[in-house]
Amino acid sequence: MDQIQKTLLAAVADLHEVPAGAYNIRANGQSLGRASSANIEIRPKEGADGIDIIIRPGTKRESVHLPVLLSESGLTETVYNDFYIGDGADVVIVAGCGIHNGGDKESRHDGIHAFHVGKGAHLRYVEKHYGQGDGNGKNVMNPTTVIEIDEGGSMEMETAQLGGVDSTDRITRATLAAGASVVIKETLLTHGEQYAKTTFTVDMNGEGSSANVISRSVAKDRSRQYFLSQINGNAPCTGHTECDAIIMGDASVSAVPEITANVAEASLVHEAAIGKIAGEQLMKLMTLGLSEEEAEEQIINGFLK
Repeated sequence: MDQIQKTLLAAVADLHEVPAGAYNIRANGQSLGRASSANIEIRPKEGADGIDIIIRPGTKRESVHLPVLLSESGLTETVYNDFYIGDGADVVIVAGCGIHNGGDKESRHDGIHAFHVGKGAHLRYVEKHYGQGDGNGKNVMNPTTVIEIDEGGSMEMETAQLGGVDSTDRITRATLAAGASVVIKETLLTHGEQYAKTTFTVDMNGEGSSANVISRSVAKDRSRQYFLSQINGNAPCTGHTECDAIIMGDASVSAVPEITANVAEASLVHEAAIGKIAGEQLMKLMTLGLSEEEAEEQIINGFLK
């Protein structure tokens, strides 16, 4: 890896070297390195660009790293990854995409990820998106995530996009069986002329299933954000969706929380709030010696954590 790729790797996967255990590092459309473990198999997908990740039933306290790096301007790719989490497993998957665009052409990565979480299994999935570059070309990322959780299974999904992405259309769809649960947490920062669209759809089809979808975002300058969360209670279940956004400058934020109860025993709640940074918060930090810009950054960093 060159220094640009190392910087991207640290930004999206918190890695400074090749990790231990199972991993797949993709750079500029090619595999830069791949390794399986005794309990986790990573193999190339047949008939499409991507990989299959198979985690054996009962696997505990293991992790998988799957970063994608683009450092060539004008590169466009679509990657299909399937994850099979065996019954009773408890694992962590760290993914993400980093783009460095130093040219005048658009660089784009579309990732389609399908998760099959087995009975009683637990998955923590962390995905970061990051862009940089000194050229005029745009950085575009469009992640699609499809989740199926079997009876008693659970998944925690943490997504973060904190700068450098000019356009993104983020789609997540989840289907839950009886006793299954999903927690989705999104943090998002846009600035300049950037545009970000997020769509979450959760179908709770099994009795005792639950969903909690939370988005925290900051829109600066003239950037635009659109957030849509659809929670469907098709069985006795509990669901909650929440969107909190800070708006600055001439930015625009639309938040559309939507809940639908199709049975009387579905208990669903939605919340949405958009506003600017409170003046008293700025004043309090500025009396401690911070400039207005430094105070804003402190408030934003705390809000997005």
